Amino acid sequence: MRIKIPNLYFFMLVLLAVLTACSKKDSDDGITVVRIGSVSPLTGAQTHIGKDNENGARLAVDEINAQGLTLGGKPVQLELLSEDDAADPKTATLVAQKLVDNSVVAVVGHLNSGTSIPASKIYSDNGVPQVSPSATAVKYTAQGYKTAFRVMANDAQQGAVLGQYAVTKLNAKRVALIDDRSAYGQGLADEVEKAVIAAGGQIVDRQYTSDKATDFAAILTAIKGKSPDLVFYGGMDPQAGPMARQMKSLGLNAQLLGADGMQNINFLKLAGIDAENAIASSPGLTLDVMPGGITFKQNFNARYGDIEVYAPYAYDAVQVIVAAMKRADSFEPAKILAELPKTDYAGVTGQIKFDAKGDILNGAVTLYQVKNGAWVALETIK
Repeated sequence: MRIKIPNLYFFMLVLLAVLTACSKKDSDDGITVVRIGSVSPLTGAQTHIGKDNENGARLAVDEINAQGLTLGGKPVQLELLSEDDAADPKTATLVAQKLVDNSVVAVVGHLNSGTSIPASKIYSDNGVPQVSPSATAVKYTAQGYKTAFRVMANDAQQGAVLGQYAVTKLNAKRVALIDDRSAYGQGLADEVEKAVIAAGGQIVDRQYTSDKATDFAAILTAIKGKSPDLVFYGGMDPQAGPMARQMKSLGLNAQLLGADGMQNINFLKLAGIDAENAIASSPGLTLDVMPGGITFKQNFNARYGDIEVYAPYAYDAVQVIVAAMKRADSFEPAKILAELPKTDYAGVTGQIKFDAKGDILNGAVTLYQVKNGAWVALETIK
């Protein structure tokens, strides 16, 4: 049986569909509101880092709105739509689709490689630009999606620095590896392993855990039996902190080496006095030598408190997207995408240019060590 829909009702359905699909909305004062998405873990063990990303992006949006933005001769106000992917790949795809359905013109995120990678297909399928401030896995930009970009060094660059540094600077000839089996942790450990071997070191053991674990006694005991000079951990601070404590309690006196997932304030809190002398890398320059680092720190601290890790990169990700809008004189995603590969932006974190894959050119990596309970920069390698 065919049901007839009244003409007025049909018209309203069409109008609703058009309004929902529209990439903008108009505020009461006639200003066009343009939505940018932000995705990070806002619940769970990585909430502190996720909120850091969101706050960095929000600071940029608020500053741009305060300065005034005009596109196509009309005033524009940015709106940040923040979503929580809980550092879970499946949830990441759901919130990515939600942002697409809510007509964002670009996305800052996701935080983790394991969430950025599956979400990237959804953004690619819908032509939505994605600029991650913190996803470092090589695979993220190696899939061939023209929508995927990142504003920090990838794990091939970071892993090469870590492996070389372990053997040549720390004189670690016998190296054990642990990773959390995430896209980030496993991918980074793979790159470190290659670099250690290339530098003349030996991998004496490789163990695996998860990004939910807190008890590492079994794998650390197995590693202790191999007498390593150094233990590298590929993963995040909720695991790295307890791991540092358990290494000490088991009498495993090898040097602990990690990366950006570990190089933050929360690791210091979780590891306590056992954090002392741990070494970790982080993509990019130290905050005090970033071109806009000091001013950013002052502005961020005044609103949100201490910076965890990636807030300056989330801030720059927004700025890069808006700079592309300005060059295009449009907020249409396709026109933003056409401009993003041409990026040559003087950001807080440094000069930002992209290669053909969407990776940042000339990404720096900085090594830090815990001294007297604080992270102290050792050296920056480009």
